[in-house]
Amino acid sequence: MKISDALKNIKKIIYPDTSPRVVERSIDLLNAFISSSETVIEPVKKVLPDEKAFVVAVATSSRLKEFGIKKPLKPKDVFVYILLRKNGTGCCVSSHTRYLFSFVNHLIHHMDEWSIDAINCGKWIIPSFTWQRISYDYFFTQQGRIQYRLNRENYVAELARLGFTHIEVNGLAFPMGLETGPKGEAYPMFYTYCPALDQFVSSRLNKGLYPNDYLSANLTFLKQNAKQAVEYGLVPGLLCFEPRSVPEQFFHEYPMLRGARVDHPFRSFKPRYNMTITHPLVRQHYAELIRNLMQEVPALGFITIWTNDSGAGFEHTKSLYVGRNGGAYLIREWKDDAEISRLAGENALRFFRVLRDEARKVNPSFRVITRMESFYGEHETIWNGLSDGLEIETSSLLARGWEMPYRHPKYRDSNQINAGTVYQMDFDQREKELSEELVKRESAAHFYFSAGPHSMFDPLIGIPYPSLTCKRLRTLHENGVDLLACTGGIVPPELVPHDINQEVIHSFQYDPNMDVDAFLEKTALKWTEGWDANVLLKAWKLTEEAILAFPNVTPLYSTYGFTWYRLWARPLVPDIEKIPQNQREYYENFMCTTPHNPNNVDLSRDVLFYLTDPDKSKHDMERIDANAWDPLDKAINVIEQALNKATPDPGKRNVLYDQWIRIKALKCWMTTQRNIAAWITGVYGYMNAKSEKSKLTERKRVTDLIQREVENSKILHGLFDSGVEFMAMTDQGETPLIYGKNLKKLLKVRISLMEKHMHDEPFIDHGYMERKAGEPSEPSAAHS
Repeated sequence: MKISDALKNIKKIIYPDTSPRVVERSIDLLNAFISSSETVIEPVKKVLPDEKAFVVAVATSSRLKEFGIKKPLKPKDVFVYILLRKNGTGCCVSSHTRYLFSFVNHLIHHMDEWSIDAINCGKWIIPSFTWQRISYDYFFTQQGRIQYRLNRENYVAELARLGFTHIEVNGLAFPMGLETGPKGEAYPMFYTYCPALDQFVSSRLNKGLYPNDYLSANLTFLKQNAKQAVEYGLVPGLLCFEPRSVPEQFFHEYPMLRGARVDHPFRSFKPRYNMTITHPLVRQHYAELIRNLMQEVPALGFITIWTNDSGAGFEHTKSLYVGRNGGAYLIREWKDDAEISRLAGENALRFFRVLRDEARKVNPSFRVITRMESFYGEHETIWNGLSDGLEIETSSLLARGWEMPYRHPKYRDSNQINAGTVYQMDFDQREKELSEELVKRESAAHFYFSAGPHSMFDPLIGIPYPSLTCKRLRTLHENGVDLLACTGGIVPPELVPHDINQEVIHSFQYDPNMDVDAFLEKTALKWTEGWDANVLLKAWKLTEEAILAFPNVTPLYSTYGFTWYRLWARPLVPDIEKIPQNQREYYENFMCTTPHNPNNVDLSRDVLFYLTDPDKSKHDMERIDANAWDPLDKAINVIEQALNKATPDPGKRNVLYDQWIRIKALKCWMTTQRNIAAWITGVYGYMNAKSEKSKLTERKRVTDLIQREVENSKILHGLFDSGVEFMAMTDQGETPLIYGKNLKKLLKVRISLMEKHMHDEPFIDHGYMERKAGEPSEPSAAHS
């Protein structure tokens, strides 16, 4: 007998009447599978050991005897216990709410073909990762929260089904925050994501600084998110940029509480300051904020602090954009760098402890998690201060600052990979040693993992790379990683009905030894109902080959920068400034740049950074041409051929069509990346050419890439009529952080401009930054 057969024999389901809501959710799921109107579901005051029913419950190891379960010699703190007999009696008991809903899903859908012998005497199952925490949830709380057709309850249910355990809930209730700035400034948009504590509650110190209705709306949104999370057994928490800047009017009243200048002076046109957390009154303010928030939402289990970016920073730390600076109370003049570093690090640690200690008065297990990149100047101090409930999230414990100590799996000469993605395949054993050191101090390291939006192929969603996903998970699990920080979150199920990467995540959580090939075959057969399953498998494998062949032109453009810099809206032309200003405003008004940012005219630069250079760009272009197109074209063609065959039931082929569109979108995305590399190669090559022959060669390269991008834009334009939601997009009005539903229309403008300016002479004004900075922001006012 199979497990699925035994499940159908369940006639009665009971559960303790004091159970959390997730128990009922899980029973509903089980009952839907049983599909019998005769199944009795009954809450009971006490579960008797010999109950002739199937019991569903949440209980710690110390309470197992209440359910007639004999504890193993060394009971785990984290477990799921499943016992199912042929007659449908038994139990499913989870140590924590966060595993129950996902395990019941796993039992129904991934253990259905198992023999009942595997669990008819009871089986202990230890989740592969005790935490699968979302870190920067693109759709639920960050810029994608205004995504077209996003269903928030479905999203939370899908997170729970897949095996995620912790979720961020502090999103703004509005498309943008209240932050304002001078004309042409990019800074206000950075306050849209990772909102600080003071966007939800106030303290006695800052009361009235933000409108009450604004705080009330944000807090209501947070509480609704947390309620949904708890119903599905997830642990809600926060992701904040802190200590974040406050409106200047605060310092009119409290001038001596001014802290560090935390803005990026290139992106901002006015200084932003936070409060000096060195002052006890400010620390009391933060204690009151977290206390007030915990009183509103006692279930909050963690706060993740990102800092020294997006209007936030710790005083006198080295990575502040304007350099070490801050209030008057931490460091006096003429101290050396080592002393400043120590004091700045200790100040940050004290802040973390304030949040932890105050929150633990409500939730004793509350944790504060931070990233180490911004503390490269204070690394040792912060590292040595990590202790009970003070933890870090990272792609590597070996890194200092933003360095990446791992190499691209195909191009070993390159470390241009995005943290935690499937490109990060190696694991140095020293990571294990450092992680174990933290555990001894009752701290922990949460390692980055990503197989969804934001960290790879932004803004595309649903790109399949299941074997690579499994390999990344297996690498982490086999090296003792227990806590995952899953960057970007997942994709909304109503937008991506077939996400094979996420199915791998679900299965791996309860079966780390899974045979991934067998799992993919089973899933493909299920999704196609046995029709063309091999086509799906072949397409996934070929797509993964193409993904591994992608060298990453620049990490910024393969993540949020693709949207920020409007790479599918702005035209690729030889000389961007040859397009009249009024014809560029359709995309420049929504770019995450200031008027003097060199990225406006030079794709190799952003503010004072050189994102890449002509030599690397040429190498990347050649690698994409040599290695990526063949497998990607084969993946597209193998599905296309199957779709062109007659079938008695086209509905069985929907998954093929869905994947076909997404893989075609990936080719459009890679083509744009390739053409950006070619643009940098060609335009710089033309300007630096020493001979007319070289100029002719590079000019031809530029013309060729533009022709390619015109055709690419036409293909992309057609995909918007496919009926498949293949990218993140909002219908609430375009913002610099997410494309709008008007992108299809903008592509026609892009194509027209590229065709019109294709043969302009290649040129970049290398003095653009200084020239534009010297122009008045309001020309008419300057001459009035």
